[in-house]
Amino acid sequence: MKRGIQQYQVGDIFDDYLLIKSAAKGTTSTGKPFLTLILQDHTGDIEGKLWDSSPGDEQQFVPESIVKVMGDITSYRGKAQLKVKQIRLTSTQDGVSVHDFVETAPLPQDEMTEVITQAIFEMKNPNIQRITRHLVKKHQKAFLEFPAATKNHHEFVSGLAFHVVSMLKLAKSIAHLYPSLDTDLLYAGVILHDLGKTKELSGPVAPSYTLEGNLLGHITMMVEEIGEAARELEIDGEEVLILQHMVLSHHSKAEWGSPKPPLVREAEILHYIDNIDAKMNMMDRALSKVNPGEFTERVFALDNRSFYKPLTEQKKSVPTNL
Repeated sequence: MKRGIQQYQVGDIFDDYLLIKSAAKGTTSTGKPFLTLILQDHTGDIEGKLWDSSPGDEQQFVPESIVKVMGDITSYRGKAQLKVKQIRLTSTQDGVSVHDFVETAPLPQDEMTEVITQAIFEMKNPNIQRITRHLVKKHQKAFLEFPAATKNHHEFVSGLAFHVVSMLKLAKSIAHLYPSLDTDLLYAGVILHDLGKTKELSGPVAPSYTLEGNLLGHITMMVEEIGEAARELEIDGEEVLILQHMVLSHHSKAEWGSPKPPLVREAEILHYIDNIDAKMNMMDRALSKVNPGEFTERVFALDNRSFYKPLTEQKKSVPTNL
């Protein structure tokens, strides 16, 4: 199998195709323009620097473009970086497509759909079940295709559904240990908490934030959608308010994006489950890039820590059934 970008080491020369995930222009301290490109393939992404860029470069090297790149793999502040020496847009003669460069969830969509459908089927409260089923059906295609974020965790095609499936498995295990938990609320909160990402983000490939996403955010949009669904289904009960609270509080603190802290038991557990799965995904992905006995690059979203991979750890693929 062809070596992916994540298999390259500092000091290597890269000469292959990559997809532009994002592009931002900047200026050096001496006033010279440059482009910062996030470039990806099916194994992950890397930051690339195109120094002394021109206005023409800014116009043609845009997100979702496939480029042929040659450059050196260097290190900057503990992270691998690609110093671009040559770059060009591809044509039909290159014989590559966007799908060749997209990372996808390790579970097929039909398997993830089955887990989510089963969780909804197990709900005993008809109001919670109907609202959850209605919203999943409404956003089903995007739910199964979108990433969970633009960076940090589950930032790959079908990452949102994979994140939810992993969280549902965690929720079932925790509910077994603590039978006082209302599984209807907990499962619904897991399924709905990030469903607003289907409106917050632009799409499954090279996602960016939509205008609505930037101005409102996925939490606000999903709180509104739950209320709208309840009105359409003519449901008027406390469950609607609690479901809205579950979504509203799942980031736990105002500085993390939640207008209200969790004030019901299931909302508190939802936050912990979300946090566990997101952080495990970040750590697993960072550790998959290094060998036993090495430290990862710094992970900004995990307090800028580097994680050590013990020598005793056998090389293995990251499990899909967390």
